[in-house]
Amino acid sequence: MAIIITDECINCGACEPECPNTAIYEGLEKWTYKQGTSLSGNVVLPNGNKVDSEIDNEPISDEVFFIVPDKCTECKGFHDEPQCAAVCPVDCCVPDDNNVESDDELLAKQKFMHD
Repeated sequence: MAIIITDECINCGACEPECPNTAIYEGLEKWTYKQGTSLSGNVVLPNGNKVDSEIDNEPISDEVFFIVPDKCTECKGFHDEPQCAAVCPVDCCVPDDNNVESDDELLAKQKFMHD
């Protein structure tokens, strides 16, 4: 499953540089699928959604750092544990029950974004 940043976030920013998928953004920041991945142009995500990887998407949060679920792999293929959770001083990086994926799905997503 993806990780989510809860409202308890203190906006310290410790998590953002740790994400190997560039899936973490500061509140109010626009984001793209291309940032931090090998994606370019129009792509079909592993979940079947068709997106232009290069267009700006609206922020998911306007108050705290946020994680883009379609880019989060829980660091599978890079690390043994989610690095955002490992460095978070207030333990606000937690599993997202609304975005549950198996290890195989997370690894396939990682491979898709970084091939």
